Amino acid sequence: MRYRSPIRFAERTYWNVRSHGLLPDRFLKAGRGVIHVGANKGQERSLYASYGLKVVWVEPIPDIFRELQSNLADFPDQTAYNCLIAAQDGKKYQFHISDNEGSSSSILEPAKELEYWNNVNFPRSIELEAVSLATFMRTNGIDPTSYDILVLDTEGSELLVLEGAKDILSRFKYIQCEAANFEVRLGCCLLADLDAFLSKQGFTQVGRFVCQRFAKGGRLWDVLYAQA
Repeated sequence: MRYRSPIRFAERTYWNVRSHGLLPDRFLKAGRGVIHVGANKGQERSLYASYGLKVVWVEPIPDIFRELQSNLADFPDQTAYNCLIAAQDGKKYQFHISDNEGSSSSILEPAKELEYWNNVNFPRSIELEAVSLATFMRTNGIDPTSYDILVLDTEGSELLVLEGAKDILSRFKYIQCEAANFEVRLGCCLLADLDAFLSKQGFTQVGRFVCQRFAKGGRLWDVLYAQA
């Protein structure tokens, strides 16, 4: 039987979504718990807590991770892990750290899209060793039955995370990814790539909310998928 999503497909800006009463986070109401890969400082911690969700946060940058841990002190159902998630266990990456409090950091180098990167620089990088999401959950004893929402904000490497999680994706009701229709980073996945991959895994796109619009037609979205 087809899963009935509580949110109708739409493409709107966050401003329009909120002004019309259709909150882009409404799908969280149907969840038990969230695995959020690309945590940064846990900016969504209060939002998740408002829905009573357990949360596993994954943040690869050590100093940002320490801030994340501090920010979660008053959220007993939310736990942070310092780890890089990608497709293959043991593969090493140069992780490019941005100067906007680390929020644009990625294993992928920024593309030459000046309109997007106008105010962001990458003054340093560190070498990190990745693990797949499946390995991460197994080695840390994370019960997959407690988490049915996957949120990915890994700055262009979302498809790598998904490829390393193929065997466990069916456990999630919803997957939310950041995606663009242009090359924000060298070799990054595009919205069409995510659609094609997740369709083969039994997911369909049910919501697309514009985060940023660019003069040349570029779009950056938060995209929501549900089990078909």
